Amino acid sequence: MNDKKRRRRDFIQNLSIALLAVSAVLLFAKMYHLGGTAGDWQLLSSSSTQTSANSIGQTELLSAPVQAAVTGPYGRFGSVTLTTADEDFSPLRSLLEQALGSAGTGTPCGTEEFLEALKGTSVYCDFLSPLPLTVLAELMWTSGGDETVYARRLAVAEREGQVVLYLWDGGEACLRCDTALTAEVLLDTVSRYELGNAQFALDAATAQYPALDPCSLFLEKEPLLSVLFAGLPLSDTDRLLAVMGFNPNTQNRYPDASGTQVIMENGRTLRIYTDGTVAYLSGGDDALSISADGEIPSLLEASLGCSSLLNTLLASTGGDASIWLKDVRQNGISTTLSFGYQVDGVPICFSDRGAAAEITLSGTTVSSMTLRIRQYTSQEETSLLLPLRQALAVAACHPGTELTIGYVDNGSDVVRAQWLAE
Repeated sequence: MNDKKRRRRDFIQNLSIALLAVSAVLLFAKMYHLGGTAGDWQLLSSSSTQTSANSIGQTELLSAPVQAAVTGPYGRFGSVTLTTADEDFSPLRSLLEQALGSAGTGTPCGTEEFLEALKGTSVYCDFLSPLPLTVLAELMWTSGGDETVYARRLAVAEREGQVVLYLWDGGEACLRCDTALTAEVLLDTVSRYELGNAQFALDAATAQYPALDPCSLFLEKEPLLSVLFAGLPLSDTDRLLAVMGFNPNTQNRYPDASGTQVIMENGRTLRIYTDGTVAYLSGGDDALSISADGEIPSLLEASLGCSSLLNTLLASTGGDASIWLKDVRQNGISTTLSFGYQVDGVPICFSDRGAAAEITLSGTTVSSMTLRIRQYTSQEETSLLLPLRQALAVAACHPGTELTIGYVDNGSDVVRAQWLAE
């Protein structure tokens, strides 16, 4: 009987200790935003402690849509529905990581040389918009590079017995860099793919694709892309206010004549529009801020910090879309960034050509931000694309245009994939 009482007493003691431990962890998490509710950005006060952007970068890597083409002796493989986080991208990521890591100083070259390289054994990746090399390296799960050099299209190709890396911003700037890669490593990567399902417009530039950007990529079979349902998941704004450091129970909140909710607190203003758009303007001492090693963040620090902020704001919206960095520029202490939505590697474009999110930093402080909060959910229905022949006929009216596939959000509940000429 005594043994039974003792076991019962020990059980109760152990249970009490466990509950106290859990309570301590929860209290610690609430105090320090444990688990990513603040990511590598936080509401700063004179007593707050910043989180290192580098440590966040190791666990919250950037991800981006990418179009890829692998060319070998017997044809070409292509994909227009990849992201840099996909397992299918791993072999290409590994090759580009080695190429970027061993690349020498870039030498200017003509875009004709870049296009010629794509005709031989090569690996090509298009990140859809020019990004700094430091950000591209982060996408390849590595580090380094010159942040003043921007590239959109990368190619690893064999040239005169050497494997070289080409960096093209999509405009006039194109660089050629020698690498330490061997032809065997390049060929091993190419051999992992089943060739023959894709071609560039440059393959028949004078015949079938007379007026297109030569890097327009076409597949033998068009991808099957789901129709998306687009919702406005802002029924509960309290979490949004809390994440951005506003008091959800503030009395300084009112609707204007259009129905827009206006919240003003400590010199900062937040507007929540009826279409799901959120606009933030900083002021006062409680402004949002990202972490950086200096007073002015590097482009990579700005990209990681703002991506973390947006991912936190969108964490409760659910859906199948994710945010991706489209552009980051710096002028003095001001850094501007724009982001888009993508689903399964296919970008979502707004009919007004605007961004999903735009952020301006003054030093490390978020001075302004606009975010379109949308929830995209894949449906069983498949988007019906215009036949390629007809899409080519339309694109031919705009010489030099690039023909791609993307989703178009015109504000309705249904979003479909279609050909885009840009």
